[in-house]
Amino acid sequence: MALTTHAAHTHVQLLLSADTARPGDTIWAGVDLKMDPDWHTYWKNPGEAGMATKIQWQLPPGVTAGDIQWPLPEKLPPAEVTTYGYSNEVMLLVPLKIAADLKPGMVLDLTAKVSWLECREECIPGSTTVAAQLHTGWKTEISADATTMDLWKSKVPQSGDRLKAQAWWEQPANGDRRPLIISGKFIGLLAGKLPTDFDFFPNANDNYEIQGTTEKSSIATTDSASRPPVFALRKTVQKFSGDWPKEISGVIVMQALGYRVGYEVKTPVADQAPPGVTLSPPSESSAGVSPAPPIPPKTPAAGTAALPLMLLYAFLGGLILNIMPCVLPVIALKILGFINHAQQKPGRVRTLGLVYAAGVLVSFLALAAVVIGVKAAGRHAGWGMQFGSPVFIVCLTTLIMLVALNLFGVFEVTLGGRTLSGAGQLASQPGAPGAFFNGILATALATPCTAPILATALGFAFLQNNPVIIVLIFLFVGFGLAAPYVVLSWNPAWLKFLPKPGAWMEKFKIVMGFPMLATAVWLFNLAYDYYGKSVLWLGIFLVIVALAAWIFGEFVQRGRSGKGIAIVIVLMLLIGGYAFALENQLHWRAPIVSASTPGSIADSPDGIDWQPWSPGAVTKAQTGGHPVLVDFTADWCVTCQVNKKIGIEVPSVREKLKAINAVTLVGDYTHFPDNITTELNRYGRAGVPLVLVYPKAVGAQPIVLPQILTPGIVMDALDRAAKQ
Repeated sequence: MALTTHAAHTHVQLLLSADTARPGDTIWAGVDLKMDPDWHTYWKNPGEAGMATKIQWQLPPGVTAGDIQWPLPEKLPPAEVTTYGYSNEVMLLVPLKIAADLKPGMVLDLTAKVSWLECREECIPGSTTVAAQLHTGWKTEISADATTMDLWKSKVPQSGDRLKAQAWWEQPANGDRRPLIISGKFIGLLAGKLPTDFDFFPNANDNYEIQGTTEKSSIATTDSASRPPVFALRKTVQKFSGDWPKEISGVIVMQALGYRVGYEVKTPVADQAPPGVTLSPPSESSAGVSPAPPIPPKTPAAGTAALPLMLLYAFLGGLILNIMPCVLPVIALKILGFINHAQQKPGRVRTLGLVYAAGVLVSFLALAAVVIGVKAAGRHAGWGMQFGSPVFIVCLTTLIMLVALNLFGVFEVTLGGRTLSGAGQLASQPGAPGAFFNGILATALATPCTAPILATALGFAFLQNNPVIIVLIFLFVGFGLAAPYVVLSWNPAWLKFLPKPGAWMEKFKIVMGFPMLATAVWLFNLAYDYYGKSVLWLGIFLVIVALAAWIFGEFVQRGRSGKGIAIVIVLMLLIGGYAFALENQLHWRAPIVSASTPGSIADSPDGIDWQPWSPGAVTKAQTGGHPVLVDFTADWCVTCQVNKKIGIEVPSVREKLKAINAVTLVGDYTHFPDNITTELNRYGRAGVPLVLVYPKAVGAQPIVLPQILTPGIVMDALDRAAKQ
């Protein structure tokens, strides 16, 4: 009997190869981990991040567990950090020896505590206890799971008998880095079959790290015994402590005969190449020997080779934007619109879906045009740069507040002879103006957010000088953002699952006003960065606009008399409020803080001593022997603020920063300073967030962290930086 448990995003089950075991035999236990889509766990050597899965057995007397047999892993994304692990499913196999002096007829309770780290963009530690029962008998009887376990056994790397491997240092050490060559030749069944691809996955070691980047080299030999095909890999060894390794071990991974196979190898490391062996010269990217490796790869400037992949990233990034916090209020309104769509004719529904997509695409074309214009003027462009304009923020704050008031039923808007419940109804009614407006609103609210895949595509676009490529990238982001709604509108049968329209929709519409109101408050807070305490006058203007909206709705749209006087009062309020509050008091077109001026650093209530970022500040810290954490952020970047609250300014990270005596720098991108735009572009980014962790060695290049952070990711990078 096996116990299956589920924790977080990983299902764990303990399986046995036998239901009954004869005393003296060895059976197999399989800890089966099934991960949710897009989640993964780690190999025995997780690589540059992560944590290996652990199994702690609680076994009865007479049962002994052997070492875990690990199936062949794969390299996991992101490419900036090499990790080894498993996605979808893995079964870790453990031999269990049954003592010969046990008596038949016993029931053995086998229990194991399993702990792991499961990651997608974020990482979550998981732990659970699994159990199974094994009977002892006069003979061993296999279980129904034995066949599945045999399949997983075939995925465990084989012994190196068929692979003759050797290793040697290619060059002398340069500081704590040294290039290593690992070569081998295949014998037996694989002789004469050159693999289509090969790599080396090292075993973990506390004293050094064999980095994940692999360069495949051609190799020539004058040794006639080496006639079978020979391969060579160039790796970089990063030493943390002690001497350079005299021996390395790990798994040679290769693609041959139509499948992936791994071979366990352990080989001494020679000081020089074997006699008669000649390697191709190291390329400039050879991992090893330059004291200052290149900055993380830039996006190709020409854009032709990488364009198809970037277009795919742009589309997927646009899809992801639909679930980012910035766009969620609009999604709720779109659902309300779909409920109305369900009652329309299929042709009408399809048309409205295309109109919504047109609103999105027109908005992204406008953004692309702005980017092209800014670049043509010789200035820097960045994603979300419109949030560097105080005028834009004031206008958007006013619009979003009107949407909220509209959803609350304060006023209505008349369009084309029809009365719709204002901007909110524009987003939820089945009319073409509403669908188009919804697309514009979704785009406007999406721009402060970035998604992991989207960042790569946008970084590519903003580095281009070809307007056609910029337009294509932006259009594909728009396609991704609009795709779910277009697909739904072209499949009306799916809309039948939505509830039917009724009185409840008015209540739902009112509820949806509160997320819009929260968005307006957030935008109002952004305005404070530009106007300081004078932002009070923006608040007064918003109150005046709200009063005008109420008078318009109550006395013009729903009143029976005095409409003319009401209209005059509304106009007086709007014109007077604008002239007095915005122009005379706020000076809204001439903010206190210029958009070209770097923002100030807010004091952290959590005790992290943030200092202004500059390249010189990084060099100064490294010269003093300090690791450096740099957070490029902006007040309007929702992802940045989430990362700060849950991944950086938390007790565990603060303690780690103090323990390694790290320097913390912040690059404030709120007002789009050009020097930070340039720095972001060096790392292929079009905007924030970007978090870097620099090792303490002078000139060492940074570890680029993922866009979504957890304390574990940050602390792991800090640990690595402190050792380098």
